[in-house]
Amino acid sequence: MKKLLIRADDLGYCEAVNYGIARAVKDGVVRSVGVMPNMEWAEHGVRLLDGTDVIFTVHANICQGKPITDPKLIPSLVDGDEFKDKNIYREAKEDFVVLDEVIMEVEAQYLRLVELTGKKPYMIEAHAVPSDNFNKALAIVAQKYGVESMKFEPGRGPKVGNMIFKFSMDSANPDYNPFESMKKAMDQEFAEDEAMLMVLHPGYVDEYVLNTSYITTQRALEVAFAINPETKKWCEENDVKLLTYADL
Repeated sequence: MKKLLIRADDLGYCEAVNYGIARAVKDGVVRSVGVMPNMEWAEHGVRLLDGTDVIFTVHANICQGKPITDPKLIPSLVDGDEFKDKNIYREAKEDFVVLDEVIMEVEAQYLRLVELTGKKPYMIEAHAVPSDNFNKALAIVAQKYGVESMKFEPGRGPKVGNMIFKFSMDSANPDYNPFESMKKAMDQEFAEDEAMLMVLHPGYVDEYVLNTSYITTQRALEVAFAINPETKKWCEENDVKLLTYADL
Protein backbone atom coordinates (compact mmCIF):
# COMPACT_ATOMS: atom_id res chain seq x y z
CA MET A 1 0.00 0.00 0.00
CA LYS A 2 1.26 3.47 -0.90
CA LYS A 3 0.64 6.42 1.40
CA LEU A 4 -0.40 9.98 0.52
CA LEU A 5 -0.83 13.01 2.78
CA ILE A 6 -2.69 15.94 1.21
CA ARG A 7 -2.10 19.23 3.02
CA ALA A 8 -3.85 22.53 2.28
CA ASP A 9 -1.77 25.62 2.98
CA ASP A 10 -2.59 29.31 3.45
CA LEU A 11 -5.63 29.26 5.75
CA GLY A 12 -6.01 32.89 6.82
CA TYR A 13 -4.61 34.36 3.60
CA CYS A 14 -7.95 35.99 2.82
CA GLU A 15 -11.68 35.34 3.03
CA ALA A 16 -11.94 33.69 -0.39
CA VAL A 17 -9.08 31.28 0.31
CA ASN A 18 -10.63 30.38 3.67
CA TYR A 19 -13.93 29.41 2.06
CA GLY A 20 -12.16 27.25 -0.51
CA ILE A 21 -10.11 25.44 2.11
CA ALA A 22 -13.20 24.90 4.27
CA ARG A 23 -14.93 23.30 1.29
CA ALA A 24 -11.88 21.09 0.60
CA VAL A 25 -12.00 19.88 4.23
CA LYS A 26 -15.75 19.53 4.80
CA ASP A 27 -16.62 18.05 1.40
CA GLY A 28 -13.26 16.65 0.32
CA VAL A 29 -10.11 14.73 1.14
CA VAL A 30 -8.12 17.42 2.99
CA ARG A 31 -7.52 16.65 6.68
CA SER A 32 -4.34 18.65 7.33
CA VAL A 33 -4.25 22.45 7.03
CA GLY A 34 -1.45 25.01 7.35
CA VAL A 35 -2.53 28.27 9.01
CA MET A 36 -0.91 31.71 8.54
CA PRO A 37 -1.56 32.96 12.10
CA ASN A 38 -0.42 36.54 11.51
CA MET A 39 -2.95 37.24 8.76
CA GLU A 40 -6.10 39.29 9.31
CA TRP A 41 -8.35 36.40 8.24
CA ALA A 42 -6.70 33.68 10.36
CA GLU A 43 -9.43 33.58 13.01
CA HIS A 44 -12.14 33.53 10.34
CA GLY A 45 -10.49 30.52 8.70
CA VAL A 46 -10.09 28.58 11.92
CA ARG A 47 -13.73 29.24 12.91
CA LEU A 48 -14.92 27.91 9.55
CA LEU A 49 -13.29 24.59 10.49
CA ASP A 50 -14.67 24.35 14.03
CA GLY A 51 -16.15 20.92 14.57
CA THR A 52 -14.04 19.16 11.94
CA ASP A 53 -11.27 16.65 12.61
CA VAL A 54 -8.71 18.69 10.68
CA ILE A 55 -5.13 18.80 11.99
CA PHE A 56 -3.55 22.25 11.98
CA THR A 57 0.06 23.20 11.40
CA VAL A 58 1.68 26.62 11.77
CA HIS A 59 2.37 27.76 8.21
CA ALA A 60 4.91 30.26 9.50
CA ASN A 61 4.89 33.40 7.39
CA ILE A 62 7.44 36.22 7.18
CA CYS A 63 6.61 37.59 3.72
CA GLN A 64 2.91 38.45 3.70
CA GLY A 65 0.89 40.94 5.73
CA LYS A 66 1.86 42.36 9.12
CA PRO A 67 3.86 40.59 11.83
CA ILE A 68 2.46 39.79 15.23
CA THR A 69 5.65 41.07 16.84
CA ASP A 70 6.23 44.81 17.11
CA PRO A 71 7.95 45.67 13.77
CA LYS A 72 10.53 47.77 15.63
CA LEU A 73 11.84 44.56 17.24
CA ILE A 74 12.31 42.67 13.96
CA PRO A 75 13.84 45.15 11.48
CA SER A 76 15.44 42.46 9.31
CA LEU A 77 11.97 41.10 8.41
CA VAL A 78 9.97 44.23 7.67
CA ASP A 79 9.55 47.25 5.45
CA GLY A 80 7.63 49.73 7.57
CA ASP A 81 4.99 47.78 9.48
CA GLU A 82 4.64 44.91 6.97
CA PHE A 83 6.81 41.92 6.12
CA LYS A 84 9.26 42.20 3.27
CA ASP A 85 8.00 40.76 -0.01
CA LYS A 86 8.92 37.16 -0.78
CA ASN A 87 10.92 38.25 -3.84
CA ILE A 88 13.30 40.22 -1.62
CA TYR A 89 14.19 37.01 0.20
CA ARG A 90 14.44 35.01 -3.01
CA GLU A 91 16.69 37.51 -4.78
CA ALA A 92 19.03 38.12 -1.82
CA LYS A 93 22.61 36.90 -2.28
CA GLU A 94 22.94 36.13 1.43
CA ASP A 95 20.60 35.34 4.31
CA PHE A 96 19.73 38.70 5.87
CA VAL A 97 17.20 37.22 8.34
CA VAL A 98 18.39 37.76 11.93
CA LEU A 99 17.91 34.53 13.86
CA ASP A 100 16.80 36.07 17.18
CA GLU A 101 14.26 38.26 15.38
CA VAL A 102 12.71 35.45 13.35
CA ILE A 103 12.55 33.19 16.42
CA MET A 104 10.52 35.93 18.12
CA GLU A 105 8.01 36.12 15.25
CA VAL A 106 7.71 32.36 14.71
CA GLU A 107 7.02 31.89 18.42
CA ALA A 108 4.39 34.64 18.32
CA GLN A 109 2.68 32.93 15.39
CA TYR A 110 2.79 29.57 17.17
CA LEU A 111 1.19 31.05 20.28
CA ARG A 112 -1.43 32.84 18.20
CA LEU A 113 -2.53 29.57 16.61
CA VAL A 114 -2.71 27.90 20.02
CA GLU A 115 -4.90 30.80 21.15
CA LEU A 116 -7.20 30.40 18.13
CA THR A 117 -7.56 26.62 18.32
CA GLY A 118 -7.16 25.92 22.02
CA LYS A 119 -4.56 23.21 21.38
CA LYS A 120 -1.07 22.57 20.09
CA PRO A 121 -0.66 22.43 16.33
CA TYR A 122 0.97 19.28 15.01
CA MET A 123 3.90 20.99 13.34
CA ILE A 124 5.61 24.26 12.40
CA GLU A 125 6.57 24.61 8.74
CA ALA A 126 7.52 27.43 6.37
CA HIS A 127 5.70 29.60 3.86
CA ALA A 128 7.48 30.62 0.64
CA VAL A 129 10.83 31.93 1.97
CA PRO A 130 14.31 30.44 1.40
CA SER A 131 16.32 31.28 4.52
CA ASP A 132 18.56 29.08 6.65
CA ASN A 133 17.89 31.21 9.72
CA PHE A 134 14.14 30.97 9.15
CA ASN A 135 14.43 27.18 9.01
CA LYS A 136 16.57 27.17 12.16
CA ALA A 137 13.93 29.27 13.93
CA LEU A 138 11.19 26.80 12.99
CA ALA A 139 13.18 23.94 14.53
CA ILE A 140 14.07 25.94 17.67
CA VAL A 141 10.48 26.99 18.38
CA ALA A 142 9.14 23.52 17.57
CA GLN A 143 11.58 21.93 20.02
CA LYS A 144 10.71 24.48 22.72
CA TYR A 145 7.01 23.61 22.55
CA GLY A 146 7.33 19.90 21.82
CA VAL A 147 5.85 19.87 18.31
CA GLU A 148 7.19 18.60 15.01
CA SER A 149 9.21 20.43 12.39
CA MET A 150 10.52 19.00 9.15
CA LYS A 151 13.93 17.36 9.50
CA PHE A 152 15.97 16.34 6.48
CA GLU A 153 17.36 12.85 6.08
CA PRO A 154 20.61 12.97 4.05
CA GLY A 155 20.09 11.52 0.60
CA ARG A 156 16.37 10.94 1.14
CA GLY A 157 14.11 13.86 1.97
CA PRO A 158 12.15 15.64 4.69
CA LYS A 159 11.14 13.59 7.72
CA VAL A 160 8.08 14.24 9.86
CA GLY A 161 7.45 11.91 12.77
CA ASN A 162 8.57 8.49 11.58
CA MET A 163 7.84 9.12 7.90
CA ILE A 164 10.15 10.22 5.08
CA PHE A 165 8.27 12.32 2.54
CA LYS A 166 8.57 12.68 -1.16
CA PHE A 167 7.13 16.01 -2.26
CA SER A 168 4.60 17.17 -4.85
CA MET A 169 3.59 20.78 -5.48
CA ASP A 170 2.98 21.43 -9.18
CA SER A 171 0.60 24.40 -9.12
CA ALA A 172 3.11 26.71 -10.84
CA ASN A 173 3.38 24.42 -13.86
CA PRO A 174 1.67 25.32 -17.16
CA ASP A 175 -1.54 23.34 -17.82
CA TYR A 176 -1.66 22.26 -14.19
CA ASN A 177 -4.12 19.46 -13.46
CA PRO A 178 -4.16 18.41 -9.78
CA PHE A 179 -5.66 14.99 -10.49
CA GLU A 180 -2.96 14.16 -13.04
CA SER A 181 -0.36 15.59 -10.67
CA MET A 182 -1.51 13.20 -7.94
CA LYS A 183 -1.38 10.21 -10.28
CA LYS A 184 2.11 11.13 -11.46
CA ALA A 185 3.32 11.63 -7.89
CA MET A 186 2.07 8.20 -6.84
CA ASP A 187 3.51 6.42 -9.91
CA GLN A 188 6.81 5.60 -8.25
CA GLU A 189 8.24 3.19 -5.74
CA PHE A 190 8.00 3.89 -2.00
CA ALA A 191 9.86 2.28 0.88
CA GLU A 192 7.80 1.21 3.88
CA ASP A 193 8.76 4.38 5.77
CA GLU A 194 8.06 6.69 2.80
CA ALA A 195 4.94 8.59 1.77
CA MET A 196 3.99 11.35 -0.66
CA LEU A 197 3.24 14.85 0.65
CA MET A 198 1.01 16.68 -1.81
CA VAL A 199 0.82 20.35 -0.92
CA LEU A 200 -2.26 22.21 -2.18
CA HIS A 201 -3.28 25.86 -1.96
CA PRO A 202 -7.03 25.48 -2.43
CA GLY A 203 -9.21 28.53 -2.35
CA TYR A 204 -11.56 30.75 -4.26
CA VAL A 205 -10.30 33.87 -5.99
CA ASP A 206 -10.95 37.46 -4.97
CA GLU A 207 -9.20 40.75 -5.66
CA TYR A 208 -6.66 40.18 -2.90
CA VAL A 209 -5.57 36.85 -4.38
CA LEU A 210 -5.32 38.36 -7.86
CA ASN A 211 -3.19 41.23 -6.58
CA THR A 212 -0.85 39.34 -4.26
CA SER A 213 -0.42 35.73 -5.38
CA TYR A 214 1.00 34.00 -8.44
CA ILE A 215 -1.31 31.08 -7.61
CA THR A 216 -4.77 32.24 -8.68
CA THR A 217 -7.10 30.04 -10.73
CA GLN A 218 -5.04 27.03 -9.64
CA ARG A 219 -6.56 27.46 -6.18
CA ALA A 220 -10.07 26.89 -7.52
CA LEU A 221 -8.84 23.87 -9.49
CA GLU A 222 -7.51 22.40 -6.26
CA VAL A 223 -10.81 22.88 -4.46
CA ALA A 224 -12.52 21.01 -7.30
CA PHE A 225 -9.89 18.25 -7.09
CA ALA A 226 -10.27 17.89 -3.32
CA ILE A 227 -14.07 17.59 -3.40
CA ASN A 228 -14.24 15.41 -6.52
CA PRO A 229 -15.45 11.90 -5.49
CA GLU A 230 -13.13 10.48 -8.16
CA THR A 231 -10.10 11.59 -6.12
CA LYS A 232 -10.95 9.38 -3.15
CA LYS A 233 -12.18 6.61 -5.46
CA TRP A 234 -8.90 6.60 -7.40
CA CYS A 235 -6.95 6.27 -4.15
CA GLU A 236 -9.10 3.35 -3.03
CA GLU A 237 -8.83 1.59 -6.40
CA ASN A 238 -5.06 2.05 -6.54
CA ASP A 239 -4.31 0.95 -2.97
CA VAL A 240 -3.31 4.44 -1.81
CA LYS A 241 -3.94 5.22 1.85
CA LEU A 242 -4.83 8.85 2.61
CA LEU A 243 -2.89 9.91 5.71
CA THR A 244 -3.21 12.73 8.19
CA TYR A 245 -0.43 13.92 10.46
CA ALA A 246 -2.11 11.92 13.24
CA ASP A 247 -1.03 8.76 11.41
CA LEU A 248 2.66 9.58 11.70
